[in-house]
Amino acid sequence: AATGKALWERQLWATGSVAHNPFGGIAASTPASDGQRIFAFFSSNDLVCFDLEGNLKWLRGLGYESPAARNDVGMASSPLVVGDTVIAQLETLGEAFAAGIDAATGEPRWRLDVERDAAWTSPIVLRGKSREEDLALLQCRARLVALEPRTGKQVAAHDHWCDTVASATTCGGTIYLPADGVRALRCNRPAGAMELCWQSPPLRTENASVVAWDGRVYTIKSPGILVCGDAADGNVLWQLRLTGPVWATPVIADGHLYAVNHAGLVQVVQLGEQGKLVGSSQIDAGILASPAVADGAIYFRSNTHLWKIAFQGKKPE
Repeated sequence: AATGKALWERQLWATGSVAHNPFGGIAASTPASDGQRIFAFFSSNDLVCFDLEGNLKWLRGLGYESPAARNDVGMASSPLVVGDTVIAQLETLGEAFAAGIDAATGEPRWRLDVERDAAWTSPIVLRGKSREEDLALLQCRARLVALEPRTGKQVAAHDHWCDTVASATTCGGTIYLPADGVRALRCNRPAGAMELCWQSPPLRTENASVVAWDGRVYTIKSPGILVCGDAADGNVLWQLRLTGPVWATPVIADGHLYAVNHAGLVQVVQLGEQGKLVGSSQIDAGILASPAVADGAIYFRSNTHLWKIAFQGKKPE
């Protein structure tokens, strides 16, 4: 992280289909980690686990086990690790399911079949009062499902068609689901139900997922318009024209939103009562992955490079 020097690199033979659109690629998914292991999921539906030194711990060929779960334009859902379980989501016309895998051994724990249709969304975590009460959220084309990560037991569901690229996010126990704009939901676990707080069609999404922070909800719609909504009721507070198209979900750090378009233009928006574009910078093109913030720096991944840009002054939150 300090120098960008490569510590290790591993290559694997795919066990599933490698058909894909070159716009995305075989490694479209973002890896996940529990701090001890790294979990990588490829478009071939191979889920692999390495330790931090790059030693292969296990490989699960989900595409080999379920050959019909394939998409001719490629897969892009990223894995989720919750506690000691890794969750992978595969939704295609041929076969569609989510699988819970033992993080230590790679052995299957559960499988949940869903409606057969194509989707590229990623599972996310809904934090509980304790880590034992954390839930996994699966955004399927026809519904949102909350389940226990270790057992796959369904806790609640919201039946409504959902976006198939932009994924939901959570903040303060509220789920912001991209579905006919944005729908704000609360999971009533004792009642086994999802409660609809509000819905806002103007907060529609395209490719980038929903971002929520400090009482506001942010989406990016075509042709590159950043929309800010009130997290309490979904009312639109302001809009700002950016340069699109934007595939990568923006991130927020130190009161600023960082959005990067596919051509590599990083756009910095100062957040407040009215959004203000306060800076921009050009890096290389071909950016589909969302940036990440850690230890006073922001990281961008393009088709050919990983960029690290350090913040000046205090570290962002």
